[in-house]
Amino acid sequence: MAIPPSGRHDNASPGRPKVQRIASYVLYGVLVLVALWTVRDFIPAVAWACVIAIALWPLLTRIEGLPGLRGRTTFISLVLTAAVMLLVVLPIALAIARGAAEAHELLGWFHSIQHDGIPMPAFVGRLPYGSQQISNWWQANLAPPLGQSPAMKTFHGDEFVTLSRHAGARAVHALVLFGFTLLTLFVIFRAGPKLSGSLIQGAQRAFGEDGAQLAQQMASAVRGTVTGLVVVGLGEGALLCVAYALGGVPHATLLGLVTAVAAMLPFCAPIVFGCVALWLLTQGSMVAAIAIAVFGSVVVFIAEHFARPLLIGNSSRLPFLLVLFGILGGAQTFGLIGLFIGPALMTVLMVLWQDWVG
Repeated sequence: MAIPPSGRHDNASPGRPKVQRIASYVLYGVLVLVALWTVRDFIPAVAWACVIAIALWPLLTRIEGLPGLRGRTTFISLVLTAAVMLLVVLPIALAIARGAAEAHELLGWFHSIQHDGIPMPAFVGRLPYGSQQISNWWQANLAPPLGQSPAMKTFHGDEFVTLSRHAGARAVHALVLFGFTLLTLFVIFRAGPKLSGSLIQGAQRAFGEDGAQLAQQMASAVRGTVTGLVVVGLGEGALLCVAYALGGVPHATLLGLVTAVAAMLPFCAPIVFGCVALWLLTQGSMVAAIAIAVFGSVVVFIAEHFARPLLIGNSSRLPFLLVLFGILGGAQTFGLIGLFIGPALMTVLMVLWQDWVG
């Protein structure tokens, strides 16, 4: 009985190619995970850049089709990236400039309450319920000088320094993240149709024609979410800006801008106009405070339950409940970027369910 030479039997084994394919897949998976772990700190910047690029992609293709701009991809990418930067930086710069202009007045108010405390508003005594409890708490915590107030004694200087350092570090991190987001966005715009074509081709090769269609539906869901959040938020901010101006609120335009930014996040606009209504109440303008609170509640109710789900749901063909769960669940799971990832994942779930039930 002849014994086959060493190694010849292994190469002739029919299971050898299968083992090699499995080993290759495992090696590829490990290399991908290692690569993602290496660039893990930059993944949020890439995710934000992808969301912005998906939202602006129709505008990019339309501009590239103009007769005078054909072939000038670098110039178009630079202009669009600069426009995105200005849309983010300009409102922040205006708010900082406004705050710096009023810093002297704010500092004087802070010094006054340090020595004299915060006087209790007159409307507290006219409240139908809880006026005595609120008055007692106010007299004990806010009416005394700020340095002697029990509510402020736990806020020591060391804690303030630590909090300031933490806030500064977070601000620097956000600035660096924003810079890498802009750089990534420029590269994506610069790649243009070649990048989108290669992504669709890769999805088709990996998952077939259904995979390519699913990727396009996810992109539509992200684009619809951006449109729903931004457009509806700006609409809420504009309407409430008019209400602030009619109610006699100072700096109505700046507060309207803050409201618009807050309204881009689900159910955050009530925090802003609620504070405005509370301030009006402390100034004795009860009618204006109630009017802004009621009007703002109506605007937010219509925007959150009708306008926003309509814009997002039509683009991704998602029902209202999945849109709401996708936005809120995505924000809870992934943070701010989850507002756009959540509806895209709900789109995948909806497509898989439709394929399953036929």
